Amino acid sequence: MSTLFTKIINGEIPGRFAWADDECVVFASINPISDGHMLVVPRAEVSKYTDAEDALLAHLSHVAKVIGQACEKAFGAPRAALLVAGFEIPHLHLHVLPAWGEAELSFTNARHDVPDEQLDAATERVREALRELGHDANVPNELHSPALG
Repeated sequence: MSTLFTKIINGEIPGRFAWADDECVVFASINPISDGHMLVVPRAEVSKYTDAEDALLAHLSHVAKVIGQACEKAFGAPRAALLVAGFEIPHLHLHVLPAWGEAELSFTNARHDVPDEQLDAATERVREALRELGHDANVPNELHSPALG
């Protein structure tokens, strides 16, 4: 059975994509802790962090670093935070978000009523920062499509 994230990757459910490559995609959280909150998700349905192959984790970590750099640039944040929890959906994902302090880094701070326009705008800021950082090849042509080219 496909996970919610697989359905997003396959275009069955809408998503806002900032990155795509052969191994993973990055799309916006619909319940962001801060504007620019992105999810780094492998295309393969790996249930949890500790089940992933080391090579996949290395790739996801690299992509999370690049996304973090884009978040810092796009939002003027002093840091990018990386959170791994995975209780809500049984498909490995890394939360990467601009951060200004540790106190805000709690899922209790997630916002559930962010307008679509604000989610779109935040994702576009990350996409633009990725392009400025030289990663245009991994930024999908369309905001709502994980396909490249």
